[in-house]
Amino acid sequence: MPVLPGAEPYRHDGGPTGVLLCHGFTGTPQSMRPWAEDLAARGHTVSLPLLPGHGTRWEDLQLTGWQDWYAEVDRALGELLARCERVYVAGLSMGGALALRLAARHGDAVRGVVVVNPANKVHGLSAYALPAARHLVRTTKGLVSDIALEGSEEVGYHRVPLHAAHSLRNFFRLVDAELPQVTQPLLLLRSPRDHVVPPADSARVLGRVSSTDVTEILLENSFHVATLDHDAPRVFEESAAFLARTGADGADSRPEGEAVSG
Repeated sequence: MPVLPGAEPYRHDGGPTGVLLCHGFTGTPQSMRPWAEDLAARGHTVSLPLLPGHGTRWEDLQLTGWQDWYAEVDRALGELLARCERVYVAGLSMGGALALRLAARHGDAVRGVVVVNPANKVHGLSAYALPAARHLVRTTKGLVSDIALEGSEEVGYHRVPLHAAHSLRNFFRLVDAELPQVTQPLLLLRSPRDHVVPPADSARVLGRVSSTDVTEILLENSFHVATLDHDAPRVFEESAAFLARTGADGADSRPEGEAVSG
């Protein structure tokens, strides 16, 4: 099945710092491509894979589950670890959950984590109906292009297969239980006007990780897909500064436990 234009995976071989970027549920690497290219321009090695079932047609997503999505980012992480001196993981929405699980499971092999509007739970009454409803209804309306910037659009599915949504729900539960195993420096950027993921998800992540170096930054001018929105340049700058601060010699220049909001 042909990949949608713009949804192709991205790879750049650069310097000794590697960054793995994980896109969101029903999304594609297109939502992360400007971020990936910015990191590449700064000299970093970058991997931005296309998750199985994504970037083609929604029917393909129906045949996959969280095990497939996680296996792909885990494979990509292994490639970076074999090549780079230090590796970071980053993600948008569900991609944030994927990044957090990679950090929880790989420990010190991951130098730090950057998440943008990380998802932690499937919300609403419909979430409780998923186990049964997925056998009766194939799809529901998708959520793409939640972007404030006029003219900016996200490449993704406009339908969500309920089988995949049910798998996503199970994955979020799994990741939530593993969050205390995340000890790496964490940069969390979130949009107060996100129409897809509520603030409670970021609060849950911040409250459950064991990281002592935690920075939370508010993206006041953007909606959910902040990497394609008004605040995209800030996402790029803040993540680059985070890599520089935590990757230079492995030491944190900030007193332990201090957090910054902006």
